[in-house]
Amino acid sequence: MIAFLPIQSQEERSWVPPLSIPIQLSGTFGELRNTHFHAGLDIRTQGRQGLPVKSVQAGWISRINVSTSGYGKALYIDHLDGTTSIYAHLKKFSQPIEEYVKNKQYEKESYTLQLFPKKNEFPISVGEGIGFSGNSGGSYGPHLHFEVRKTIDQTPVNAMQFPIEIGDTQRPQIQNFYIYENTSQLSRKKEFPLIPLNDSIYTTPTLTALGKINLGLRLFDRQNLSYNKNGIYKATLHLNGKVFFEIRMDKLSFNDSKFIDLLVDYPTLKKDKIRIQRFVRHPSLKLSFLDDLGNGEMEITAGNSYQLLVTVEDFSGNKRYIETYIEGGKSMFDSKEPKKDFYNPSIDHFFDFEQAAVYFPKDCFFEPVKLNIYKEVDTLVVDEDRYPLQKPFEVSFQIEELDSLSKIQSFIALLNTKGKPLFLITKKEEKVWTAKSSTLGKFSLRKDTLSPTISALNFKSGQWLTNYSFLKFKIEDDLTGIKSYRGEINGQWIRLEYEPKNQSLIYDFSDLEFDQAEHRLTIDAEDGVGNKQKLELIFYRKPNN
Repeated sequence: MIAFLPIQSQEERSWVPPLSIPIQLSGTFGELRNTHFHAGLDIRTQGRQGLPVKSVQAGWISRINVSTSGYGKALYIDHLDGTTSIYAHLKKFSQPIEEYVKNKQYEKESYTLQLFPKKNEFPISVGEGIGFSGNSGGSYGPHLHFEVRKTIDQTPVNAMQFPIEIGDTQRPQIQNFYIYENTSQLSRKKEFPLIPLNDSIYTTPTLTALGKINLGLRLFDRQNLSYNKNGIYKATLHLNGKVFFEIRMDKLSFNDSKFIDLLVDYPTLKKDKIRIQRFVRHPSLKLSFLDDLGNGEMEITAGNSYQLLVTVEDFSGNKRYIETYIEGGKSMFDSKEPKKDFYNPSIDHFFDFEQAAVYFPKDCFFEPVKLNIYKEVDTLVVDEDRYPLQKPFEVSFQIEELDSLSKIQSFIALLNTKGKPLFLITKKEEKVWTAKSSTLGKFSLRKDTLSPTISALNFKSGQWLTNYSFLKFKIEDDLTGIKSYRGEINGQWIRLEYEPKNQSLIYDFSDLEFDQAEHRLTIDAEDGVGNKQKLELIFYRKPNN
């Protein structure tokens, strides 16, 4: 467990849940996401937005974030016990914080911003309302992302060690059992059936192996009031009574997410959309939460017998076990593929084709890889998404003579599995264009000729809007996305709340007061390649005075 600073007063000892409803989790600390380890708890809000969110302890607001991605609208509160609590994906802040943020947005003429109030600006008492739950930022449904960090270095810690009442009498679930031949990302595997012995223990048929092998599992955890398949807290592997691998999710480092692809069967995840967690330490794997008890490789020798015991545990102490036996005899796998034509990741690699090229910098890959790269008409094929990358690589295209408009509108695209182009930021030099990608796949030059579209949703030009409380607009772009937008009323910047998920802009009439009835509204938008659009409307509204 994590040790924090001692707490002095009775008030400082107080700790309340961030929501008043029964706590149901849709995400747990440390669970594996596609690009990162989850750093907090996702608390369900009954499918609703607008539930009051409370500060779990007394403290002061140290940071306020407003973004259209990531944590969306988020508050950071520092506490005297050396922790910082975080409340993300909010719909809005409480009134004094909302007013403070609004004033800063108008001052900076920017909807998105980060603020760092001084310690005495926003003191917060335990249980004080600080905002309302929502779905802002990179959220795919209403919930509260609640997180606790060590203030001194912003290390995320498991918030379940604090007094949040979460009913949990369910054991973790183990779905599938696999044996891998080595630590490589392209390691071959074999699946073996799990045989239940009772409510808590599985076994498998006796395994026969020779040499080094390691384990992979499909597994999840679930709490009493939640149907979500959440991440586990702890897993320990014993071979003949000795621990040779253990994961325990008490704390994380944000640097850990660089290595998340090495803790799963990456090719299977990408090809079959199945996440198998691997219990072995890849040579490049550097994770803060791994105990140095062993690397997970089991050395099986001929003529010997081994007991394999796997314990999977949730934070409440519910456990599930696998107990099986391995006989040292014949190898599970055929002879290994020789690493012929495999590329060494410790040096740069450059592939040059007619009018296209690929550059892999040193340490782009975690291990030696076998690459299939070729040019196919106007598409550059850079293998397929089967290897995790440690850093981005570059693709480049030689550009023929283009008129100025085509040059602006064209870009390098990564084609998804359905052939849809995904916009990549493209560096355009006179004859060579370059883009970086963190994913292998197909690349092509594409063109975006269409400007963004903007339309009013809840009113029409020329309408009286005296009784309206807000204006709502639809803003969308078909290919390269909205890069920037700006709204004005009578030449004055207005705060338009942008929500990319539903492609909406909303202006709240309570923001500003005008002393005339006729108002000229304009919204300018630009997409990723510079196509622009302008909406101009007139509306009428009785002055407040």
